[in-house]
Amino acid sequence: MSYRIELGRRGEDLAAAHLTAAGHRILDRNWRCADGELDLVTAIGDRIVAVEVKTRSSLGAGHPFEAIGPRKLQRLHRLGVRWCVEHGARVARLRIDIVGIVLPRSGQSSLDHLEGVR
Repeated sequence: MSYRIELGRRGEDLAAAHLTAAGHRILDRNWRCADGELDLVTAIGDRIVAVEVKTRSSLGAGHPFEAIGPRKLQRLHRLGVRWCVEHGARVARLRIDIVGIVLPRSGQSSLDHLEGVR
């Protein structure tokens, strides 16, 4: 497995653990449809949360959040709506979160969680 794929998988595992510790229930991982993929879908309280996880090995290319622009947010929202429709969940309760993780080969890692970005 390539380093990049392994880095992404480790990041998603860390994000899932963080969200679970924060009270989220994991409903789906790597959910795919013809329009794209959601890294994680969780529930917290009465909210459904579509979670994008961005993992980097350094800040050399910027913070992971910088990879999420308006078009990506729109796409995440569309995918979240589609997940809700296909799973019988209330679209009105959908929230989009982003988890940004930096996992250097050595040194301190970091995890930042933005709630309700859309």
